[in-house]
Amino acid sequence: MDCFEVTGGARLQGRVRVTGAKNSALKLMAAALLAPGRSTIHEVPDILDVTIMSEVLRRLGCGVAYERTPGSGGGGRLTIDVPDKPSTETDYDLVRRMRASISVLGPLVARCGSARVALPGGDAIGSRGLDMHISGLERLGATIISEHGFLIATAPRLTGTSIWLDFPSVGATENLVMAAVLAQGTTVVDNAAREPEIVDLCRMLVAMGARIEGAGTSTITVEGVDSMSPVEYTTVPDRIVAGTWAIGAVMTRGDVVIERGVAEHLTVALDKLTDSGATVEALPDGIRVAMDGRPRCVDVVTLPFPGFPTDLQPMAVALAAVSTGTALITENVFEGRFMFVNELVRLGADVRIDGHHAVVRGRERFSSAPVLATDIRAGAGLVLAGLCSDGVTEVQEVHHVDRGYPDFVDQLRGLGADVRRTQRPD
Repeated sequence: MDCFEVTGGARLQGRVRVTGAKNSALKLMAAALLAPGRSTIHEVPDILDVTIMSEVLRRLGCGVAYERTPGSGGGGRLTIDVPDKPSTETDYDLVRRMRASISVLGPLVARCGSARVALPGGDAIGSRGLDMHISGLERLGATIISEHGFLIATAPRLTGTSIWLDFPSVGATENLVMAAVLAQGTTVVDNAAREPEIVDLCRMLVAMGARIEGAGTSTITVEGVDSMSPVEYTTVPDRIVAGTWAIGAVMTRGDVVIERGVAEHLTVALDKLTDSGATVEALPDGIRVAMDGRPRCVDVVTLPFPGFPTDLQPMAVALAAVSTGTALITENVFEGRFMFVNELVRLGADVRIDGHHAVVRGRERFSSAPVLATDIRAGAGLVLAGLCSDGVTEVQEVHHVDRGYPDFVDQLRGLGADVRRTQRPD
């Protein structure tokens, strides 16, 4: 089993490059199913989730090839050759490993008239039901049943309609927009998610021939078209990876330039870092974050975009735990996101959980100990905590981190951290 050995005391300093967003690239890969032929996607991160999604597409009959781009920070070019008649069934052995694989449901139903998709797995961070995916597709005219662990959807031709989402779910918004682009007539999705990854997906769909208005707002209007064309497209930079480096710079009292970081995608998070005492500067090619002295505690409330991202909440808790004062961290998106706190407490953090609130009292440094990554972002947060420890912290189950952070150890070492990947007995 691979683990990270993190030696505390390093000050992160230098430049780090952010490649394309995991949460966008996976959906762009699914969108390629909407058009027969070869689509090329640039700045795709070299991470485990992309490998899994590539295999999902291969089993649907697609040809998939990935080529790393030197000096990209872990990104590369992905080509997807989509057949005229793709398969319509995804296997459980792949889908259980990554929730984003459910995003093939909308494109397959829209283009092929049917889909048989295994119910997904993914990070254990709380309940993330598919009710909005299912009810939205049913409003578009699909018939959906659940049988033997699969969602089975059929629809001779989807028909445009009005859909109201009970919550601005990113996954549901993406699936429904991808289904609606080939539906007959106009579809209006209200209370839609507004994340930059939604905008990125819609831009690629428009480049493929879709007619979409309102991406980035709470109302997205889709005028269905008869067919789509393959495309060449570049993925939006990963705001969560950029945010991770920004918080790491503050926690270690460092000075980091995050190349390709987009400040507008992290407005609330960067404001919180400024409130903690950091210097934050938007640059033409990214973001600079610097910190002199110990940061101050700041309260954080996670919300859908443009609020503070839930994916950065573990790093926010870790930051508060080494800051001066007391912070209240409120989780409003995934109720299981605080699972990692028990591991942070093993490092000496003073954190008390009350429902969806965490009260964090800061201390000067952590005390090194073996800890367990429970999901992608928890793993990254624990590595940052290890950088603020008094010894060597062993972070286990790092396959989670591999799902979201390309070249994580190399990039940390490039910023001056003493981190290495090792193997331990099962």
